[in-house]
Amino acid sequence: MSLVIGPLDLPAHVDEALAVQAVAFGLGPDEVAVRRQIVLRHMTYPGARALGATAGGRLVGFVYGMPNDRTHWWSTVVEPYLRARGHEDWLDDSFVITELHVHPAYQNRGVGRSLITTITDSATEPRSILSAIDIESPARGLYRSLGYEDLARQVLFPSAPRPYAVMGAPLPLRRR
Repeated sequence: MSLVIGPLDLPAHVDEALAVQAVAFGLGPDEVAVRRQIVLRHMTYPGARALGATAGGRLVGFVYGMPNDRTHWWSTVVEPYLRARGHEDWLDDSFVITELHVHPAYQNRGVGRSLITTITDSATEPRSILSAIDIESPARGLYRSLGYEDLARQVLFPSAPRPYAVMGAPLPLRRR
């Protein structure tokens, strides 16, 4: 089955995207309902864009992001952690990867790599930042292989059960 990576009208396909995220990230219905509103709000921000990966007409992965804005909630949470490590400047002139999720049946096939490199290749910012659960995981391995490095670890988001790491990479992302 051929895989197609292309622009995604995320507001129109938010439920399909969140179904992928729910399976990939283990989210329950209540968490999905909260995230639905967040995604829809994010997609109204200047420069926000999304890509999807489809196989057989079915969405199997997606990524979205936007130019970082220090007034956004995520930035206000991570800023003290970055400042404490001398990395506060990463909040300026960065493209933030807000979400990247691939259905487990399509993981380890280069789908996530294709999504993140494609969306960042069109960024005008010189670097990219993101947050990921602060454990050794295939996602963190992918990010490292693309040039992302830890900027802050043990970042606590309100209501998140586990700490996160904030990672940053110069653009364009490293290729194999």
